[in-house]
Amino acid sequence: MLKTTPAESPFPVDPLLNDNILTLNVSDNNSLCVCVIGNMLEWCLPRDMDLEGVEFKAIASGSHRVTTDFIYFRKGCYFGLACFANMAVESAVERGARMKSVGILSPSYTLLYRYMSFLEHQVRLQLQSPGHYSPLEAFYEDKRALLPPSGEGVVTACPATAWGATLNHSMHPEMKITHPAGCMSQFIRFFGEQIMVLWKLALLRRRILIFSPPPVGVVCYRVYCCCCLANISIPGVGVAVPEFRPFFYVNVADISALENELAYVACTTEKIFEEKKDLYDVYVDNQNVKTCREGLKPLLRLSAADRDKYRKLTEQRQMLLYSQEENGDCVSSEEDLFILFFLEQNNRIFQTLSEVAGSPDPTLTQESVRAMGLDPHGDRLFLLHLLEIYGYDTLLVSDQLCCS
Repeated sequence: MLKTTPAESPFPVDPLLNDNILTLNVSDNNSLCVCVIGNMLEWCLPRDMDLEGVEFKAIASGSHRVTTDFIYFRKGCYFGLACFANMAVESAVERGARMKSVGILSPSYTLLYRYMSFLEHQVRLQLQSPGHYSPLEAFYEDKRALLPPSGEGVVTACPATAWGATLNHSMHPEMKITHPAGCMSQFIRFFGEQIMVLWKLALLRRRILIFSPPPVGVVCYRVYCCCCLANISIPGVGVAVPEFRPFFYVNVADISALENELAYVACTTEKIFEEKKDLYDVYVDNQNVKTCREGLKPLLRLSAADRDKYRKLTEQRQMLLYSQEENGDCVSSEEDLFILFFLEQNNRIFQTLSEVAGSPDPTLTQESVRAMGLDPHGDRLFLLHLLEIYGYDTLLVSDQLCCS
């Protein structure tokens, strides 16, 4: 039986971790970098940090059209969060506008969101008083040992038996977003039934690139949500499967890095990426999900099981909203509901595959496929891709599944 590493959620939070504990656990005092970016890198600590090209990541292409934004990005083995602001000025040299970003980088992206409000305040300060770096220097000295040098100390998945009790605390933070219901809720409503297509592609570890004009912050959250669709909590499922990690915001400077990625989710504001078909398997433009890979095109069509799952998801959401309104339920959230819905669906698939693989007759029948929550005919191609990618190619497929 193949063993699989669970997909890493971009923003998991462990309630047991606090600044004091992190200080004790971290020995790498250079685990945090702080920087200010204008037209180029203006200032940073530590000063010997390699930040070549960070100005193209911390300020998204097309940001001159918006007044504020935030950007998650990746720089080598580091992840960054930058807050951008644009202010009109009476200066011919600055062409009537002053634009800056203030950002932090760490080897772990799981705790960056904690410093969003600080970065928002500091970028406004940099616009009003350029070159005033003392608050950033104090922040660096105070916080540089608080972010872990790697993501290993942060909970990214829970055993199946403990999932329900810890889901509220370990899967997502209290993220600030334009929609009050939270980013996963917004994600589902934005894509509608197409969320089921993205779910399959994420589970198949495809390279997914999301295009949107600025602001890009909410699109970075869509990257996060795509990763959540591929969560699996069954111990020991899929070691040979490529790790499914977020790249967050990318631009043309990231082309060489993306060429070497086997599986990723990223977003961009640069339309030229649509022409770079060798860099991605799936291109998402607003709600339009498309691919140039002939073998994947049938997966863009919804099966009967997809529509049934989406209907159940919608019904569960309506029941939750009713419970919140009638009973004042403040414990459960839409975030938890959506994340748990896809986690349970994924676990159901791999639990069934494991049971069939260990049976005297390792053959997938219509009954076993239905037990996974899939359509024996409409999801046949998806299932064949899944068996190949996760190494269940020793399983036999009933002739009934080969006839649609």
